[in-house]
This record gives sequence, structure tokens and C-alpha cells, in this order.
Amino acid sequence: MSVATQRFGQTTALSQLLLGATLGFGMTFWDAFLALTIGAVLLNAVAVTVGIIGQREGLSTAILSRWTGFGHAGSAMLGLIIALSCTGWFGVQTGLAGAAIAGVAGVLPAAVWSLLFGVFVTVIAAYGVRWMAWTSYVAVPAFLLLLVYLVLSNVNDVGAVLSGAAPGPAIGMMTAITLVTGSFVVGAAIAPDMTRFNRNEWDVVKQTVLGITLGEWVIGLTGVVIAHGLGTADVMGVIGASGGWIGALIVVTAVLKINDWNLYSASLGLVNFFDAVFAVRISRAQVTVIVGCAGSFLAAAGIVHQFSHFLVLLGVVFPPVTGIMIAEYFVVRRWRNEIISTRPHVPRSAPSWVPATVVIWPASAVLAELLPFGQSSVNSLVLAFALYVSAGRLDLLRMRTRRATNRKVAGEASAA
Repeated sequence: MSVATQRFGQTTALSQLLLGATLGFGMTFWDAFLALTIGAVLLNAVAVTVGIIGQREGLSTAILSRWTGFGHAGSAMLGLIIALSCTGWFGVQTGLAGAAIAGVAGVLPAAVWSLLFGVFVTVIAAYGVRWMAWTSYVAVPAFLLLLVYLVLSNVNDVGAVLSGAAPGPAIGMMTAITLVTGSFVVGAAIAPDMTRFNRNEWDVVKQTVLGITLGEWVIGLTGVVIAHGLGTADVMGVIGASGGWIGALIVVTAVLKINDWNLYSASLGLVNFFDAVFAVRISRAQVTVIVGCAGSFLAAAGIVHQFSHFLVLLGVVFPPVTGIMIAEYFVVRRWRNEIISTRPHVPRSAPSWVPATVVIWPASAVLAELLPFGQSSVNSLVLAFALYVSAGRLDLLRMRTRRATNRKVAGEASAA
């Protein structure tokens, strides 16, 4: 139940509400529903497949990548990218929460509230998944109840919403699906960070499908209804006008449940980076505190918003990662036996780096953007999968091998 609630909590985020409003402003209700459904199917396929790998091996995404095509060097790079991406989004959303609280509190500037909120979330993430689970038990239902209030107080004619035309400029179906998949592709790609706590594969399937699908439908369609009912995509303006602390609580509960996982995944990525590059074993909790404080200060200073375009750019590197991991684990299987034979510990040796992956990873992302058909995230994943399988069949997966310790990697055994 704790994992299921947190999986659903990841998609009950403010970004999904804003996404739904964007779709609703440029599409009919049922076209937006179709786009959200197709996007959810694509995200589920990615999250379930890579999530099963995490459940079987009990390892986080960054650590697992060492034996799923990336080696120590690629794993270190991936861990650093995950850390940068998740820390950046932690800072952005912490800034939103701070501004919302400052707007209604009437005391202390937004920078101070951002700092206080960031420290609060840092404490939760530092204590691990159990504290994060209890946070989700409170924040998720509260956010849903507040959304119900938001809709009931602002939308009068639901029938007109369901049958009316889009209030704004039209958005094409392919563009809409791209927006849906892009909004959560990072969360799908790092699914092993969460699914490693699942008891079996069936739990991964049912919790991922229910969590992502219901998140897209409930939160996304709420945004669609608001956009149609009020004729605007400015959901933040609607929330701000909804009345004092109600609007602030909507933002805080939405941010809280995704931000603790942003910080948690960032800390796991950095733990792996220092272990892979410097062979230094550091505590996940200590890294969480350092990263959380840094992200909170950046949010308070307002600097992190200058990097939002960079954070979006980082998101394009994750779909090829999942394609390579799936190809290696389920098809090529060059290092799969090493993982299986040493459970629950990591193997004693791992490739230092895999040159073919160094080429396939960026090439898939670039080529996917150039293709005149399909959806870029899906294209890059499929291209990476196909290229890696081809490299395996042609015996191009040469590598350099290094020794690894037979201990559990820092942060993995004590992550809960």
C-alpha cells in the first residue's frame, strides 16, 4: 500500500494539473481524454518494463545501469544527470510552494518560506521511504479533496465542458501525446528507485498501471475541466483566486508528494556517482541533507528558475536509457547472469565502460528528434533498443572490466 500510494502521488502533481489545462485549452474534452490515455499507455509500458527489472534485482536505477549496458562510467554519468534533473525540479517546485505560502501568510518573504519548505521536505526524504509513505497518506487525499473543491467552486456547467469546443488555439493529437509522455518520462525511466521495494512483479504491474493511469485521468482531466469551464489555461491564476489558504494548500500538497521523491532519487544518483567515480562510500541520508539544503537555497534565491530550459533538455536523455536497459536485460543479456548469481549483493566485477553505449545513447536522442514521424520520446526509446540489440548481435559490445567490491553499494541496503 505504501508503494502504491506513493506511485499515485508521483502523478498527482501540480505539473499534471497544468498539463491538463494546456490540453483542455486547445482540445475538446474527449480528445484530451484520448491524448492522456495514449500517453498513459506509453508511460506504463516504459515504467512497468524497467520497473520489473528493479523489483527483481532490488537496485536503484543508477546502480542497476552498471550491468544493463552502461558500465561504471555510464552509470556515473547517468547518476549525475538524475541528480541534476531531480535537484533542479526540487528547487523549482520548492520555489512555487514558498511563493504560494508567502502570498497568504502575510509575514516573511517568499524566499524564507521556500527555504523552510525545502528543509521540511529534506527531513522527510532523509529519513527514507517510510516517512515518505506517511507523507503520501496525508498529502494525496488532501490534494484530491482540494481539487474537488476547486472544480465545484469554479465550474458550473459540466455538461457544456464535456460537449463544448476548445476555448483556445487547437492542439494536434501528436503534440498532445508528446506533452503527456514528456511530462512524466523521467519518472517512468527511474521507476526502479521505487519498484525495488515491491514484493513481486504483479505488484509492479498493478500499482504502476493504476498509479499512472489514474493520475493522468484524475489530475489531467481536472485541468481540462477547469480550462473548459473558465476558458483559460492559467490554472495558477485560478488557484490563486480560489481563496487564501485553500489555494496555498493546493500548491503545497501537490508539490510535497513529488518533491520528496525528487530529492530521494537525486540522493541515490549522487551516491552511485561517488561510488563509481571515486570509490567513496557515502550515506544516502547525508547526501539527501546536503542536496536538499542546496536546492532549498537555490529556490530561495530564485536562481533555479533560470535553469528550467536546461532541466527540460535533460529530460530527453532518459528515454534512450530505458531502451538500452530493457534491451540488455531482456534480450542481449550479456551481464544479466552476473546480477542474478550474486543476489542480493552486486556482482564482484562490472564493465568500466561500454563504447557502443556511449554512441547509441546520444545518437538515439538526436535521431529521434530528426524523424518526421512518431513521437520523439517513444522514437528515441525504440531506436536505442534496436541499436543496442543490433550491437549485441554483431558482437560490438566491447568493454573494459574493473573489479568491484562484494558489498552492497552504499545507500542501497539502508535506503529504506
